[in-house]
Amino acid sequence: MSTKFRPSDLVPAGFIAERITHIDDETCILLSRAGATASCPACGRMSRTVRSRYCRQVADLPLSGRRVRLLVRTRRFTCDAVLCGRQIFAERFGEVLPPYARRTGRLEHLVHHLALALGGRPAARFAQRLMLPVSNDTLLRVIRRQGLPPSIPPSVIGIDDWAWRRNHRYGTIVCDLERRRPIRLLPDREPATAEAWLRGNPQIQIIARDRGGAYGLAAAKALPDAVQVADRWHLMENASRAFLDSVRKSMRQIRKTLGATRVDPKLLTAAERLQFEGYLRREQTNAAIMALAKDGVTIKEIVRRTGHSRGLVRQVLRGHRNDVFRSRESSLEPYLEWLDSQWAAGKRNGTELWRRLRTQGFRGSRRVVSEWATRRKRADKADAGSLARIPSARMIARLLTTSRDNLTKSETVTIAAIETGVPLLVAARNIIADFHLMIRRKSENELASWIDRARESLVASFGNGVAKDIQAVRAAIVSPWSNGQTEGQITKLKLVKRQMYGRGKLDLLQARLIGAT
Repeated sequence: MSTKFRPSDLVPAGFIAERITHIDDETCILLSRAGATASCPACGRMSRTVRSRYCRQVADLPLSGRRVRLLVRTRRFTCDAVLCGRQIFAERFGEVLPPYARRTGRLEHLVHHLALALGGRPAARFAQRLMLPVSNDTLLRVIRRQGLPPSIPPSVIGIDDWAWRRNHRYGTIVCDLERRRPIRLLPDREPATAEAWLRGNPQIQIIARDRGGAYGLAAAKALPDAVQVADRWHLMENASRAFLDSVRKSMRQIRKTLGATRVDPKLLTAAERLQFEGYLRREQTNAAIMALAKDGVTIKEIVRRTGHSRGLVRQVLRGHRNDVFRSRESSLEPYLEWLDSQWAAGKRNGTELWRRLRTQGFRGSRRVVSEWATRRKRADKADAGSLARIPSARMIARLLTTSRDNLTKSETVTIAAIETGVPLLVAARNIIADFHLMIRRKSENELASWIDRARESLVASFGNGVAKDIQAVRAAIVSPWSNGQTEGQITKLKLVKRQMYGRGKLDLLQARLIGAT
């Protein structure tokens, strides 16, 4: 069944299109209201007495690639109520055309969501393609004017920090974990700020947080009855990092076990020689710092005397600067098996190997392959009395936690020697593995005995940290809540912040993040 098209179908509901004209790339539509009465905005009394008329110009949604300007005949009515203080009023059009607005409600809605999605300048450029007359400043004003949408008071929240500028300035994000949406941004990560916000939300029952002490302290003061849940990902990551630190502390024993007592500089490439010289300089620095520490000098005084940073002094005292070579992952990793087979077949020209690798998709330079070939040649010439380069601490930690079935023969021999020579490292590995297994199986009753084992091992500092925060760790094991959703919202917040070149203020970031959600 065919339906007759009327010009009034193009305009908002409740209006009559009297005339349509086209001027260049703009369409002008003259409108009038169908009703004969209007209600006074002050007293609500209906009036029929028209005092005068004037014409409002507002923008509307584009039509057939043209901008649309509505000319709305607006009537002024006289209020007949004796006690009403407003004698003359202009008729109101509700949400279709708000008072004093220069855009219709439906265009304002579109502009608002365009600004939420793209921000200022990008949204203005895209709006120009859509034939919407709006500037970047107007888009940002619309975001601020609309404010935040109403939200239900949360009972389960996640709280974490985010970087305005890394290592300089931080803020705080609060998420409703039940509804999976952000609800508030705080200007800093100070405990007092978080505590003040938490006191204003006494209905909160569960707080998921990271393992930093600031938010735990704020939650304990503001909501002592709320259950605090440590983030499981951070617990697993902290445990793995604790094992890596224990490997770094044991590097001297590992080198002694593997016979790594000296390095022959003649067997090193140019890049390895630079690393070895840097190691010798680090050893001199380490010796000076350790000598002062043995004399009872405080860390603050060591920093003042040597001029080194506090972080470097702490690393030395904790035994974290003992690696001879600090290896990085090479671009040759995916091709090492092929290179070994070619080397065994007698093809030992670095340039020729590089040309063949290029046909297999290798994008690195010839120098990478040439240095690999040089190392192999010198290693073949090395005698039994000289030292072969041992893996870095990070590599040893990875090999110790990898199944034996996934290791090569040489790696298996190396790890077997380390396990025999450094039994404390094996005990630390088993303790960390048991902690990971406890979290995966949600075996909360094993936590107390695990802490006792950890305190007597190389990961004692991690065990002490778990003991201090035992209630939150216990809740993390048995509770279904965690802070993963908050971490995801932080990633989204970083995207919004970078879209605005890092210059968006807190209210604008909050409106874009929460409003878009």
